[in-house]
Amino acid sequence: MGIFEGRTALVTGGSRGIGRQIAERFASEGANVAIIDINEEALHSAKNELEGKGYSVYAKVASVTERDQIEAAMEEVNNRFGSIDILVNNAGVIRDNMLFKMTDEDWMTVMDVHLKGAFFATRAAQKYMIENKYGRIINISSTSALGNRGQANYATAKAGLQGFTKTLAIELGKFGVTANSVAPGFIETDMTKATAERMGVSFEDFIKGTVATIPAGRSGKPEDIANAVAFFADERSSFVSGQVLYVAGGPKD
Repeated sequence: MGIFEGRTALVTGGSRGIGRQIAERFASEGANVAIIDINEEALHSAKNELEGKGYSVYAKVASVTERDQIEAAMEEVNNRFGSIDILVNNAGVIRDNMLFKMTDEDWMTVMDVHLKGAFFATRAAQKYMIENKYGRIINISSTSALGNRGQANYATAKAGLQGFTKTLAIELGKFGVTANSVAPGFIETDMTKATAERMGVSFEDFIKGTVATIPAGRSGKPEDIANAVAFFADERSSFVSGQVLYVAGGPKD
């Protein structure tokens, strides 16, 4: 029996990369898994792969920036599995640029997906968690929250998620709901590939240059983040709340 047997975990942006690995980790540990994503092709691929391994999966094309879509998905998941025990706010985008080149749309798109999206999803999910007197909310932040050149929008959004996390922990703790944040460092995903392309370097060279700055001497993988998320989501982590865990192969200020 897995540690999440009988629990239901919902992962936004769960069809690829970090989100996909998180979803599979929960499923492999016995949880019912729900994935919300706007990428229909990737979503169906993830669903088919997980179901092919014998896992119970709900998948729905929905945007975290559309309140009605998120609330409808939450209701469907609760009706199907009987609860929403774990929420991972993972959906994210990048629109990197130096501040003087950043457009209004670049700024608002990142704010909407990361902050409005986490707000809509969390507000919808907490209702079911409070009714059950149990819940685990994990927000995916980033080391960029500490500041990163060319990411004024992304850094601001990820820092905002950390403040959101701590406030949730204060407000929801008495209902048996914890809230924590995982802040990845450099992780090999499609998003970091896009960053390499923007910088005009090969992904292999980008990885090599980044690894040289990481004390652990290697790049991060999506499973590294899934491991941290699983820790926060564990029933035994009930006294851990309002924390930000940097998963970056070394200390971050």
